[in-house]
Amino acid sequence: MIGGRVRTALLAAFAVISLAGCELKDDGDNLVNGKTLFVQKCGSCHTLARADAKGVVGPSLDEAWQQSARDGLGRSTFEGIVHRQILQPNQNPSVDPVSGKEVKPMPPDLVTGEDAQDVAAYVASAAANPGKDTGRLATAGAPKQQELAKAEGGKLEIPADPNGATAYAFADAEAPAGQLTINSVNESSVDHDIALEGNGVNEKGEVVRDGGTSTIETDLQPGEYTFFCSVDGHRQAGMEGTLTVK
Repeated sequence: MIGGRVRTALLAAFAVISLAGCELKDDGDNLVNGKTLFVQKCGSCHTLARADAKGVVGPSLDEAWQQSARDGLGRSTFEGIVHRQILQPNQNPSVDPVSGKEVKPMPPDLVTGEDAQDVAAYVASAAANPGKDTGRLATAGAPKQQELAKAEGGKLEIPADPNGATAYAFADAEAPAGQLTINSVNESSVDHDIALEGNGVNEKGEVVRDGGTSTIETDLQPGEYTFFCSVDGHRQAGMEGTLTVK
């Protein structure tokens, strides 16, 4: 059994989970697959520097490992804790520290089977580990963004990343002044929308998933605006860009 001080620290980092029997052995885990799935399924909520994940809704996994290390746990045990949390996540309500709004608990079985083991193995290897991923890991899970979306015929298309990463397909956008419809198709199973602010504009489209389209219709003056996803934690995780209106 793990001592009371260690248990308290882990409960603070991961909410309420059982630590009994959660030691896992590395059995040829696929870290590339683990990182890819982590970015797609978990990066919008959690912070993990090596995965360039900047979510603020769930606990920082870098900080969680640092606390575990201070309390004498090894990375193999930490891997087991992460795996258990994936399969049996805490269902108590939590609050977004930025907006103060209650957020949905982590759904169970975001990944299952060997995928869940791969995610746990990657997190355990990467959490609070200085430096950057190299080789195939360096680009695993990274969204492929195009540089500039351009409006045509009064419409601007800014799709969400189809693989579920916290990103749009375009880093920035450009449109002429006047009436503009902004569409953001979301093919992934992760909730996203399109919102726009700046120069007195504050518009937000519907939150969609699984092929839905979030839409804004507005009248824009020349200047710079920011488009972003308003789902809790997604903008903070980097899902935003600049719309230049000329």
